[in-house]
Amino acid sequence: MPLSSSAKFSTHLSCDVDSPAARRILHFLSTLTSASLIPSILVDILRQGLHLNSTVTAAFISCSFNLLRPRPALFLFSRIRRPQPFVCNTLMQSLFPFRPSAPLFLFHQMHLSAIKANHHTFPLVLKSLSFFRFLRSGSSIHSHVLKLGFLADPYVSSSLLHFYTICSESGSDSDKYLQLFDELPVRGVVAWSTLIAGLCRDGRPRDALLAFERMHFAGVEPNRITMVNILAACAFHGAALDVGEWIHQRAVHAGWELDVVLGTAIVDMYCKNGRINMAVELFSRMPQRNVFTWNSLILGYAFDKGGNEALQLFSRMEQEGVKPDTVTLIGVLAACGHSGLVEHGRRIFDAVVHGEFGFQAGIKHYGCMVDLYGRAGLLNEAVDCIEKMPFEPNVVIYGSLLAACRLRKEKGLSEFAARKLVELQPENAAHYVLLSNLYVEDGRWREAEEMRRLMKERGLRKDLGRASAEFYDTVEFVEEAF
Repeated sequence: MPLSSSAKFSTHLSCDVDSPAARRILHFLSTLTSASLIPSILVDILRQGLHLNSTVTAAFISCSFNLLRPRPALFLFSRIRRPQPFVCNTLMQSLFPFRPSAPLFLFHQMHLSAIKANHHTFPLVLKSLSFFRFLRSGSSIHSHVLKLGFLADPYVSSSLLHFYTICSESGSDSDKYLQLFDELPVRGVVAWSTLIAGLCRDGRPRDALLAFERMHFAGVEPNRITMVNILAACAFHGAALDVGEWIHQRAVHAGWELDVVLGTAIVDMYCKNGRINMAVELFSRMPQRNVFTWNSLILGYAFDKGGNEALQLFSRMEQEGVKPDTVTLIGVLAACGHSGLVEHGRRIFDAVVHGEFGFQAGIKHYGCMVDLYGRAGLLNEAVDCIEKMPFEPNVVIYGSLLAACRLRKEKGLSEFAARKLVELQPENAAHYVLLSNLYVEDGRWREAEEMRRLMKERGLRKDLGRASAEFYDTVEFVEEAF
């Protein structure tokens, strides 16, 4: 139904945005903190015909939603026979946090009412489409953008780019955003930052670093968002410490404040590149820290085998009133496992299981305990932990158990874990190779031959299985969970 058909009140009075009445309402709305006054303001707006003033209407809509009173805003919107795009955009933006599909409905209504969308409309619609990953509808919006000539607008093009990067995560048109980027008539810092963020989300840190290099040669100056995104690429499995250090130095020389977002990104980069001392130094100088900052350093200590330091930092975190989340406890338990602090890990895990931190233990917390017991050689405790899990164990859990069992030459449990891996991932040749090798080591030639036969039947390549099998032989398998 078009927007115009819902209007039961209309007037042709003209409303001057600079009129005393309009200025009074706008000032009142900008300072309003009590939702109880919203109805009386609505009456005042309608009585004076100020609903035809787009600035007043938009301000009222924003204020109503900010004070969690959406009904008056929706009522006022329904009184306007033909709202301006600015008002429609304001309602889209206000509704999205409460109902992500609302911008799509409003855009459709605008189309039926022949209200022209502008360069502010499309980013809002694309945000909604990104939320739902509606690739086909997004492609249609892409056509609208091209037809109306909005692709040159940096925020429209970046929103479209962001939409395609989000859709690529679900495996749809994974290179569409790269193609779109190359077709952009103007590539500003927002577009480059969006491209880099998309490549990071796509698990392509090397390509993100190459994009950053291209951006540099194109003469586009990076901003803070670009730096945070490229730091994520540098942190990806320790991809590029030199670039990360350069960004840190550049931020310092430029006089940028190391706020909680940029500072945390640099701390995380140093931790994942094994420079824990640099991370600690920066952490201590940050004026503000949030739970993500603490988590980065705790996980850094965990994989640097600094279990005692991680426990001390965790204690300090609680003393400073920062509430730990699920990732915090994964880091603490991993730190205990990597440093052989079995009793500390057991005590903290029991607290998580009993809900003392305000959340229930997840599969990664149980995985940390399986890893902790396995590293300590407590294989029966590891199996007992798996059996008591309120979840179905996954590949990471059994891979961790298998690594510990092979390290200690425990053949029975190794076979058990390897069989579970075959059950969970029958398409992975590595599991068959491992199980076949276990049978060969035990002189069980018939079972080994059966594994080879199954591989052949299912078209699995033995060479790839061997390459992956070497990975399972390491005790670092469980780190892939984090």
